[in-house]
Amino acid sequence: MRFPEDTTNWPLTEHSRIILCRPHRWHVQVAGHGPVLLLIHGAGGATQSWRGLFPLLARDHRVVAVDLPGQGFTRIGGRQRLGLDAMAEDLATLIRQEGWHPHAIIGHSAGAAIALRMAMDNPPPGGVIGINAALGKFRGVAGWLFPLMARVLAFNPFSAGMFTATANAASVGRLLKGTGSTLDPEGEALYLALAQDRGHVDATLSMMAQWDLDPLLAALPQIDLPVLLITGSRDIAVPPETSVAAARQLPGATVRSLDGLGHLAHEEAPEAVASEINLWLDRKMPRQTAL
Repeated sequence: MRFPEDTTNWPLTEHSRIILCRPHRWHVQVAGHGPVLLLIHGAGGATQSWRGLFPLLARDHRVVAVDLPGQGFTRIGGRQRLGLDAMAEDLATLIRQEGWHPHAIIGHSAGAAIALRMAMDNPPPGGVIGINAALGKFRGVAGWLFPLMARVLAFNPFSAGMFTATANAASVGRLLKGTGSTLDPEGEALYLALAQDRGHVDATLSMMAQWDLDPLLAALPQIDLPVLLITGSRDIAVPPETSVAAARQLPGATVRSLDGLGHLAHEEAPEAVASEINLWLDRKMPRQTAL
């Protein structure tokens, strides 16, 4: 995907910026005033996944949403920089360069893992919020088969092209259904656009291939800061039990469940998710004291 030519129908482009911060050329969206909230999407998504939640949070905060390297409109600067540690490090460099000081980092799915990894080095004062946080491993045969498949696909130069060539409304609809979420036509169309972009798919596959969650999971008991884990009761991709198990390891974690929502809860019901986030943040930093 190119920027800005391809953004006519992309959500919230009025807030978009392109920032060069080595090794990547980042696409971010920034709006609002107040304590800074950094939003990190999950694997295979982009800033479009925050289209409903972003403006709600921007009423009382300065919200920064970022496309991960190679995904959405962020241009990758180093293919080897797509693992958990590298992306957390590169995002930390970006926020230092721009002078952003996140009060809280909000991550969806794999983005929640990145948020916690960033917090290990620079804990945000308000803490970390994970939405259907991908903080567990696949079980059984899938535990070794899925990572192996990701590596094979990522290192096959034709794999991304084959995926995008076969991506259509029906196939993307099936993928989304497998998350336990139901999106509106706009949401499905945006994911279809991402699925049909070879660079985006290639970066997502490479991220999966380089993903290593073990060190972060081992370090959870040492991450002593406020953490809110929001789950959707219908999440098929990352079952709510994953957040419950992670919360037992995190000293300052709280789990909140939203009934009837799937893995993309923040897209299905942004108002409900915003309410949970704001209630939790108000306990950390009451709005009347926010600058």
